[in-house]
Formats: sequence, structure tokens, C-alpha cells
Amino acid sequence: MSVKKEDIFDFTKISDDCIKCGKCIPVCTIHDVNADEVTSPRGFIDLLGAYKRGELELDKTAKDIFESCFLCTNCVEVCPNDLPTDMIIEQVRNDIRKKFGLAWYKKLFFFLLRHRKIMDTLASLGYVFQTCGFKIREKEESMEPRFSLPIIKKDRLLPSASKKSFLNSYDDVIINGGKGKVGIFIGCLANYTYTNIGKSLLEILEVLEIDVYLIKKQLCCGAPAYFTGDFDTVDYLAKHNIEYFESFKDELDAIIIPEATCSAMVKIDYAHFFHDQEEWKKRAVDISSKIFMATEWMHNNTKLKEILASKGQTSDALITYHDPCHAKKMQGIHQEPRELIKQNYKFTEMSDSNRCCGFGGVTMQTEKFHFALAAGRPKAAMIRDTKAEIVSAECSACRMQITNSLYESKVDTIFKNPIELIAEALKK
Repeated sequence: MSVKKEDIFDFTKISDDCIKCGKCIPVCTIHDVNADEVTSPRGFIDLLGAYKRGELELDKTAKDIFESCFLCTNCVEVCPNDLPTDMIIEQVRNDIRKKFGLAWYKKLFFFLLRHRKIMDTLASLGYVFQTCGFKIREKEESMEPRFSLPIIKKDRLLPSASKKSFLNSYDDVIINGGKGKVGIFIGCLANYTYTNIGKSLLEILEVLEIDVYLIKKQLCCGAPAYFTGDFDTVDYLAKHNIEYFESFKDELDAIIIPEATCSAMVKIDYAHFFHDQEEWKKRAVDISSKIFMATEWMHNNTKLKEILASKGQTSDALITYHDPCHAKKMQGIHQEPRELIKQNYKFTEMSDSNRCCGFGGVTMQTEKFHFALAAGRPKAAMIRDTKAEIVSAECSACRMQITNSLYESKVDTIFKNPIELIAEALKK
């Protein structure tokens, strides 16, 4: 039995439908690092049902519990009733935000996500002055803070700023031969920090002779605000992007995204978010048919795999692959990046590629960073045990979290997006 579409946000109905079988417990990321029944999927569901029935006050204790979920969707994947635990937690976080407000640094961050030009300016200043507050570590494309703030922990690595954003580094339209037309939705981390992802994607599309449109008026997908409960910011960003994509979607074969979280947000979560705005929900569903993860689209719609295969093994580097929660569990994408990487690299699987890396969103990376650290250590150990030189995943949030976990665990493995690995192979 599955929960009906119309019942997705009926907390009481979902609570009643939970049969307390416990299949969610062994796979729950937060329960693994904080073994308490209240911080388990069935605990969340039971408490949310009580909250909606007026039996539980939304106080600071409840706030702390509901903000502890990593939203990894492991529980949804194994639930016999397909109960949408992640979605109802996202909804209650909006109630939490309305009652308690947002911390100043979250307000600032979400303001910047709405205003690309201001973000561009601050990112440029960040590049100029980053050495004042950080020790740059070129190998990991990261920096080690010299001081602590809510998201800047002195004992962690953060991605280093780039001199110029990806979107500001190239022309709006790049003609490569006319064998197709794609738009690129780059994602904030790849736009401002891991800019080699976008550069590598352009190099691949040049080889494929596919024309590129950078669709430069794109704004953040809204995922950071969605997972935090700032629905006002999500509403603004999602409507802007939908309207913008509608203006040219029929002219493009696809809008490709080299980021699992951004792709899942635009392709799937926009429709979930607009569950109570029918017109916008329909428009979100309409544009979703054009949205693809980059490796997914290139694997299934181009001759990239054959081109890579013709080159044979181009590197002796041993690669392992981590499945981002928003790729495999939400979009069913896991074989495509592997198939492309395997054409040119030695490949090995880790013991549990499906295990959440522990990123968990803005709150987890700030107020609950101790949980992120605890969730990241087992993933770092799995990567270490593969003896791989490079770990790959099509997600910059995973990259940020895993890079720090490897650093903290003293594992000498570096991280690269599969797009970067593919571009390197094409150059050989």
C-alpha cells in the first residue's frame, strides 16, 4: 500500500499509515549517529502527527528534533507504504521558521541567493581576500579557516573561491556545430567555487558538437532554502526560474545540470513545493521534462560513451563512486556516470555507495555540524578501504562534505565530479 497523492501533506494520515515496522531504522542517517527513537523516521512521523493534532507544542525541543533529519530519503526508499517522511519534515520546517525566525547568517545567505549581482560582487571580493582568513589547500580545492563563525568552523575545510564565476566567464551562447542545443543550469557551488565542473562540461559539449546556452539569468534552484524552511525564498526563486525556462524551453533539447541536488529540486521538488498552487505546480511539471542530470543526458542522448570507449584506458587512476541521495534515490541516476567513467579509468565500488555522506543542508552544516562530522566518518572509511585515488560524485554538496570528511580522517583521496574526469579523458 502506498500513500495517495492527495494525502502527501496530511501529517495525521501519514502518521496513521506508519505501521512501525522499523525497516527505516537501520538505514536512517541521523539515527545511525544519534540512536534515539525520536530522531528516527517513525519517530518523526509520530511526532508530526501529534503536532498536527494539537498534542505536541512546536517548542525548541521539537524544533531541535525536526531540524535533525538529513533529508537523505533512505527511509522513503525502504518504506513499504512509501511514506514521504522527507516532505513532511520540509513542511514543518516552514512552520518552525515562521515561529522562531532564521539566524542572521541564514537570512544573509538566502538574500544573496535571490540577488545574483550582489553575490557576484561578494564572491569576487572573497577571492581577493580569502588568503587573509584562510589557508588555501590547492590539492582539495579548499581552504582551512583561521577563525570560527557559524558556518566557518576552524577545524573544517570549505571550498575556495574562484577568481570569476562560471557564468561570467563565457559568452551567453557557444556554437559548437549544431548537432544539438542544450542549456546549462550550473548550480551555486559550481558557479562560484568548483568552476572547473562548468569548464569541463563545455569541453565535453564542444567535442560532441552540441551548441550551448548558458541561460545566465538563472538563479539558485532554492534547495538550501527549501531544506531549511524558508519557503518565501523558495517561492521567489522557483517562480523566477520556471518563468525564465518557459521563455526558451521549446528551443532547447534539454537543460542539463551537473549537480544532483539542483536537478532534483528543479525536476521533482518544484512540483512538490507548489502542491497548494495548482497553476505553478502544472508549470513546474511542464518544465521538468526538459531537466536532466548532465551525465544522464549525455549518456542516453549522445555518442559520448562510444567516443570515450574509442580512447581506451587513458589513466591508471583508481576511481570509486559515491551515489548522491538526490541522484540515485530521487532520480534513479546511478549507472550513467559509472558507465562513462569506466570507459577510461580503473573503477572500484565502495562497500556502500548509497550511504548518505552527511551533508544535510544549511542547518546541519552550521548548528548541527557535529552530526555532519559523525555521518561523514563512515563514508571516509569506506573510501579509504577502496584504496581509490579519486572519489567521484555528481554533486558539489557531497563534494564539500566528503572532502572535509577525508581531510578530518586523514584519507589521501581527492574528489572530482564525473564531468571533470570525462573531460580529462577526452584530452588524452
